[in-house]
Amino acid sequence: MMDVAARAGVSQATVSLVLNGSPGAKLSDATRRRVRDAADTLGYRLPRRASRPAPANQSVIGVIVDELASDPWMAIAFGGAREKALEYGMNIYLAVSNGDPANEAAIIENLENQPLVGIIYGTILTRQVHLPPSISRKRAVLLNCYDAERRLNSVVPGDRLGGRIATQRLIDAGRKRIGFINGQQGVDASRDRLKGYRQALASNEISFDLKLVKSGNWEPSSGYTMTKELLALDSPPDAIFCANDLMALGCLDALHEAGICIPKDISVIGFDDRDVALHTHPPLTTLLLPHHEMGAIAAETLIEMAGTLNTTPVQIKVECPLIERASV
Repeated sequence: MMDVAARAGVSQATVSLVLNGSPGAKLSDATRRRVRDAADTLGYRLPRRASRPAPANQSVIGVIVDELASDPWMAIAFGGAREKALEYGMNIYLAVSNGDPANEAAIIENLENQPLVGIIYGTILTRQVHLPPSISRKRAVLLNCYDAERRLNSVVPGDRLGGRIATQRLIDAGRKRIGFINGQQGVDASRDRLKGYRQALASNEISFDLKLVKSGNWEPSSGYTMTKELLALDSPPDAIFCANDLMALGCLDALHEAGICIPKDISVIGFDDRDVALHTHPPLTTLLLPHHEMGAIAAETLIEMAGTLNTTPVQIKVECPLIERASV
């Protein structure tokens, strides 16, 4: 999939959305054609028939997500789960609950008469969830979330390692004074990416300076405002790690406005690998949120659970790959 994305000049997220025919994906016809042409040229195909046997009398996976339209992550994760289900000759259904327990109970009721393998329960934000009995009584895997008691298998992104990789990439580029524009406080991704940032600094014997850490809100406007604050310091940064690509957009705008050359004067790295990261000036070095892989892992974990004895639940943290472009 990475090769198709590179050839088409889009993100892996877009490749997943196009090839899976995801509903509601706001993509131009030209973009869809580029992705399909690249896939045809490289001979890349999604699985369309069973290549592995499905568990006896169990052929349906239910996927319940709290949101689908506000961000692409759950649609991308569903694409990964769908591919894995197809390998086993299974059907997979997607339902959006809007986080309403009554909706979730109704969805489960509608699935009762199906030969159900189990439920994948996903959330748009990485967070702790409190599952209603209608779901917790079923065989289930949590996607991008986890339960407080860790009674269920879960698949989440490796945000702490990702924060460390991003910061280390800036250090490897010779940067010593690295600013960090974080997301909203109290969010798992913000907490873990900050931990990774601090770990990378400590591993390289670089002192942590609280003045270099700013709290944004995931939106471009906060990236812009926080970058202005960093530039106003008596000793401004020589690199900025933005905890998502949208804030990196605002960061780049503020740096351009100040006449700063990127990456010669200040390096910038983001997190997410949204489509827009390809089209910034310069193109944004970032980390990929691996939701497609997470969806596939969640589906395979659920299928394996159906065919084995009960095992101790585990949390699988999926690495966020570094996507090298030109901003570092």
